[in-house]
Amino acid sequence: MILLQTPNHEGTGATWCSAMLGFTGINCLWGEIVTAQVHERIILEGEEKSMAFCPPIPTDHPRIISLDYDEVRKEMAAGRITSFIYSTACWRRYIGTWKLEDGRLYLTAIDGVYRVVGDEPILADWFTGVLRIPGGEMLHYVHMGFGSVFEFETHLKIENGIVVEERRIDNRKKDFGGRDLGWENLPGGENRFDGDDL
Repeated sequence: MILLQTPNHEGTGATWCSAMLGFTGINCLWGEIVTAQVHERIILEGEEKSMAFCPPIPTDHPRIISLDYDEVRKEMAAGRITSFIYSTACWRRYIGTWKLEDGRLYLTAIDGVYRVVGDEPILADWFTGVLRIPGGEMLHYVHMGFGSVFEFETHLKIENGIVVEERRIDNRKKDFGGRDLGWENLPGGENRFDGDDL
């Protein structure tokens, strides 16, 4: 099973809207899709950067464990998990840390309702898609998904965890419609870009 949805925690009083986003195959809390999402972390050439995309994580992987609501609350009280994972800016309830090394994508850590067990990174051989790594100044803020536009972005095309192509995009002279950007970058669709051939 590949996770790309928000876990339901009983007793939170949350209203679920799976029907609204049925075309993406995910569930979300009502109103969360109109909030800009916190980026994943990615380590490139030893430097941590932000990634405006969430590769799915395999929740049935033997080295990925799920924390129940009480465990998460205890970890938050101890300062080991930020309460930010329960904000509308983190619909997935976790922030993953990824690493590119020798042309391969690895999952190294998860902060939130899931954990990676052990110190060795996990080759992300389950993932095929395009990673979007923004750079430079923010040119246009979009209060939805990963729609904000930065001066530059690097698109890394991944096939079964292996980098097969890289493109650098210069956004400085482009016109952007905020509403369109938001809708194009809803959870589940944020790694589909013209020219990336996926």
